[in-house]
Amino acid sequence: MNWMNNDDCLEGNYEFESFQEALNFIVKVGELSEAQNHHPEILLYDYCKVQLKLTTIDSGKIVTQKDVQLAQAIDDLLTRSSPDQSSS
Repeated sequence: MNWMNNDDCLEGNYEFESFQEALNFIVKVGELSEAQNHHPEILLYDYCKVQLKLTTIDSGKIVTQKDVQLAQAIDDLLTRSSPDQSSS
């Protein structure tokens, strides 16, 4: 996984070739999040960069298996999508 454990959350940072690719990624993350009923903090910045933060609020804002599972599903999404995407 390309995630860092940062202040009781998993943080993933991604950079895309275009604004549209970043938005498409956010939509796919949203669909995964809805399917798992677990929702990340999402930040789109600098035109084509996306930051995701996963934590389980119901468990006291700590990283739980729910976060790890969603992070893995997001990584799997990227494996199936464009090879031009890179994580930073």
